[in-house]
Amino acid sequence: MPRYSYERLSAQDNSFLLFETRNIHMHVASTMVFESGPLRTREGGIDIEAIKRSTESYLPQVPRYRQCLHFVPIEGRAVWVDDPHFSLDYHVRHTALPKPGDEAQLKKLSSRVMAQQLDRRRPLWETWVVEGLEGGERFAMITKIHHCMIDGASGVDLAQIQMSTSPEVPAPRPVPRFMPRPVPSRRELARDELARWLTLPLRALRGFREFTQETQDLRTELLVRARALIETLGMATSASETPLNGPVGPHRAFDWLRVPLSEMKAMRKALDCTINDIVLTIVTGAVRDYLIYRGVRPEGIDFRVGAPVSMRSEEERGRLGNRVSSWIIKLPIDEQDPRRQLAAIHGETRRLKESRQALGVEMMMKVAEYTPSNLLTLGARSISGPINTIVTNVPGPQFPLYFHGAKMLAMYPQVPLLENLGLGIALASYNGTVHWGFNADPDIVPDLDAFVAKVRGAYGNVARAAGVAVEAYAARRASAEEPRKERSTNGSGRDAVTPQSA
Repeated sequence: MPRYSYERLSAQDNSFLLFETRNIHMHVASTMVFESGPLRTREGGIDIEAIKRSTESYLPQVPRYRQCLHFVPIEGRAVWVDDPHFSLDYHVRHTALPKPGDEAQLKKLSSRVMAQQLDRRRPLWETWVVEGLEGGERFAMITKIHHCMIDGASGVDLAQIQMSTSPEVPAPRPVPRFMPRPVPSRRELARDELARWLTLPLRALRGFREFTQETQDLRTELLVRARALIETLGMATSASETPLNGPVGPHRAFDWLRVPLSEMKAMRKALDCTINDIVLTIVTGAVRDYLIYRGVRPEGIDFRVGAPVSMRSEEERGRLGNRVSSWIIKLPIDEQDPRRQLAAIHGETRRLKESRQALGVEMMMKVAEYTPSNLLTLGARSISGPINTIVTNVPGPQFPLYFHGAKMLAMYPQVPLLENLGLGIALASYNGTVHWGFNADPDIVPDLDAFVAKVRGAYGNVARAAGVAVEAYAARRASAEEPRKERSTNGSGRDAVTPQSA
């Protein structure tokens, strides 16, 4: 038995490391707002020591939180090893907003935190505890976790490990002392990798035999997978250039809004489609209106979105790591009517389901397990190369969650920007509310608030097409979108509408 211990990253997990550059940071993030509850101190602040104790209590259930990366010499594949210098104080950070501590300031702080790359010499996560929110009865947590550790589904599972469904403050419990396992040397990693390569043919053959034994109709299954791979590779041509695209820089802007899940379910039922179809129709209307706002005619533009699709089975629930593929969907932005937009999107998503196109990226990742590390970017580039933006929608728990007795009120997700993408859109539903998070490069999208206003308008258009009354939302929107005569920085010379987020 070897004296050391490590775990090899999967091909897909490793691809998120290879895809990272100086300006493209592959961490997923969220800004969560909580009631202060039992974490409020006598002085009106937040009990950071209680938060650290609570965080420490679940670390044994999340080994990756105390592991860092080492790299195999020459081949370059990353492996997880226990961090012998792990310090919780480095990862759980405490800060405060200046007065008045309003939502705009929280968004700016979230943007600055998200713009900073995680230190690869340490475990790849951070939690920022933010006090000083307006009113004094709330605080926020800004979390950053590298994409090589989680995808959307495992992120939801992780949140439920960290939190509780009970408002009761958990009783203190002893936490086993962390005893990091020995780390392999570079020579040992290289020797193990050579042994792995020598056994690859046998393992590939064993994997194919298992596949044939588990597949009832082998011929049909192979044809479906071949078509999915060919279709994915056929989408490798670039999408049209738009004001939402360009070389990504180091800065970020973050905005959000929230809407009742019940309203979106009512739209889905009235229009006989899925929630994802509704989301993509809203995005279609917003993109169309935003392009017109920026002086670009939407007719003739090939505008595509990458829509991540979870490939996680029930047996894989609760595990960290990535089990995700992607649909590439052309949005009908040349169409003005929401019903026609929806019909086109619904037809395309139905076709993608029937053709099982999501298998294409998954097959690339399976092949990448048997190829050198520098070829692993193929699957990731098949997601980012031919698209204009990402739209990801992750269903979360529809019941309250509590962190050390403090109730979570909102959870705004942030998807990382990829090469040439100036905007990413992420949605997360929680406790009856759909939270929209918009991550942008302000040098490409200098008027993110205007885009969010277009999303609000498109939401109302789809609701009207469905015959769904959204009076509460409409009232918020009417007051939120009063023009403030602030000058847009997009170079168009127009006055930008600056909405207040819901």
